[in-house]
Amino acid sequence: MSARNQDYYSILGVSRDASPEEIKRAYLSAAQKLHPDRNTAAGETELFLGVQRAYETLSNPSRRAQYDATLPPQAKVALPYEYSLLFSRSSLMDMREPQMLYVILEVQAPAESRRAPSPPLNVSIVIDRSTSMSGEKMDMVKATAIQILRSLRQQDILSVITFSDRAEVIIPAAYHQDDRARLEARIQMIQPSGGTEIFQGLEAGAKEVMRSLDGKRLNHIILLTDGQTYGDEQQCIELASKLGERGVGISAMGIGLEWNDVFLDVLATRTGGSSAFIAEPQDIKKLLLEKFNALAQVYAEETTLHLAPVEGAQLSYAFRLQPDPGIIMTDEATLRLGPILQDTSTRVIFEYIIRLAEVQSEPVTVLDGTLRVSIASSPLPVPPFRLLIQRPVSDRTEAESPPPEIVQALSRLMLYRMQDRARQEIEKGNIEAGTRQLQMLAANLASQGERSLARTIAFEVERIQQDKGISAEGRKRIKYGTRALFLAPPKKESLS
Repeated sequence: MSARNQDYYSILGVSRDASPEEIKRAYLSAAQKLHPDRNTAAGETELFLGVQRAYETLSNPSRRAQYDATLPPQAKVALPYEYSLLFSRSSLMDMREPQMLYVILEVQAPAESRRAPSPPLNVSIVIDRSTSMSGEKMDMVKATAIQILRSLRQQDILSVITFSDRAEVIIPAAYHQDDRARLEARIQMIQPSGGTEIFQGLEAGAKEVMRSLDGKRLNHIILLTDGQTYGDEQQCIELASKLGERGVGISAMGIGLEWNDVFLDVLATRTGGSSAFIAEPQDIKKLLLEKFNALAQVYAEETTLHLAPVEGAQLSYAFRLQPDPGIIMTDEATLRLGPILQDTSTRVIFEYIIRLAEVQSEPVTVLDGTLRVSIASSPLPVPPFRLLIQRPVSDRTEAESPPPEIVQALSRLMLYRMQDRARQEIEKGNIEAGTRQLQMLAANLASQGERSLARTIAFEVERIQQDKGISAEGRKRIKYGTRALFLAPPKKESLS
């Protein structure tokens, strides 16, 4: 079907009530993706002309009004992804006190797309080369970067950046099918020196990605560091927020024990990405290759949920269960849920506090939002989908058992949040309260068969009681150990 016969709103990927600013942003994004100077594939010139016609009509108020008058009632949109919702209970209780409701949103690629070719990559590997990276750490990073370079497909773009107190472009963003021996030699020549200033490397990596920014590619930065940055954290976070708005993701990987896990978590989360803990140098190759291979299996590079205010329903917590477990920022109107892999769905659990005393009508609206999914392989923008979650109110008083999937997610989320609360108490100087939380966490883990992590926590409790503070090693092993539980099948306690 030609663009002339399609819904102009669908062509631009906006809703019928989109603002002029939203229409302009959607046009610029679609025009950049389809411009004839950059695309020669059959049919894309027609699509570009359709985008132009759509914008010329919808950007003019009088033309838009005339066009809207000709539209039939809006039909159900055929989405290029599948989604489902699971609730902790079928209805809300008729009570004045606040009550909790948990919702799991699952978004996945349709079955016919799970074996489709993944989009080409535009990836920048940003490597900390400060003095502390000397020895086995740098050797493993260089060897893995060379292996990634050798594995590139013909359509992939890669850049390699190093940084200490300044940044250097080792390999500029480009296709690298020729002269790979020279590029490998450049990687081998990387020598550690200087301090750690993450903004220097992140800014240089961002510039390389932006040079080749393309809506048809997966645009991503992989940051590797073993140290803390000082004084430039806010600059890094502001840059990450801007990259997230442009559809560029960040995966942050901390090596060893001296890096700031809270900072890297925030940095990655601003883009829908995640942070990872590499405990030992010999683990660098495995985890870095796993991350790069996962990027090559992405179906949708970005999933965001734009929330409208809802009376009586407060979103108090959001956590991505898979593919990369991690907290999702809830202090903004836009939640970045992360990518959708071809063979792994994206699952997010939301915790709501419902106050029926503030609600005027039934059923109760829990969430009123717009789900947006960016798919590089789709020539036109994916239409936004209004996600309206409502729950009836019941006067029954008997307890209702949550679905098993909710129970399992909450049991693991409880463990993760226990370690987070313990860390906060200890950092505030409340050693007794913090160690008590950790002891409860260890007992819960042991009862679920996670004995190794339980022992790690027990050792850390002894250390805390002596040193009056949590160690860098203990904090990271406990935090990322409980986070990894979301990806592991539940264990059964041994009877022996």
